[in-house]
Amino acid sequence: MKYTAYKNRNGMSYDKKETWLNFLALTTVIFVVAAIMSTFKCEEYSAKSVLYQEQASVEWTNFQSQNLKLYVSETQKAVLVLEINTISKWKKDIIAAYQKKINEYEQSVNSYKKEKLELKKKAERFESLRDEARAHSKEFWMALIFLLVSVLISSIAALIKMKYVWVLGIGVGLVGLFYFMNGFLLLI
Repeated sequence: MKYTAYKNRNGMSYDKKETWLNFLALTTVIFVVAAIMSTFKCEEYSAKSVLYQEQASVEWTNFQSQNLKLYVSETQKAVLVLEINTISKWKKDIIAAYQKKINEYEQSVNSYKKEKLELKKKAERFESLRDEARAHSKEFWMALIFLLVSVLISSIAALIKMKYVWVLGIGVGLVGLFYFMNGFLLLI
């Protein structure tokens, strides 16, 4: 590295600043801003992931509840069907009451099956949203890592005033910016 002293109008000497250092400062600022934004987005998607997981858990709990209701209704219906077969054919009023109750249980069973399918779809939708939020969060974490490393390398380049170290920092930063953009778009 060549050292050159310059004099200003007042005769005071100073070192001429290398122009690439201005670009180093600019790229470092860009990488820092992207890292900060990446941190916020990562936290946002992490929180969404936890929220969607909780909602999916609630829906799966409701699904299991519907399973129990369905099982109880089917069992009660089966018991009544067995009992109706043991009742004398002469007791038509009792048979009618049993048949009415069997029909009610059949309606409950159909209703529970339908609700169960809806709950399953909701739970799976929340799981899908959770998985998508996790994917966004992962990309932003990767962006944060690469961007912070690029800021570190650029800082070292500024301290030792070595341009090729800064170029390495730019390369790492570009990888970080790729992950940052992919955190929004999820192209890969």
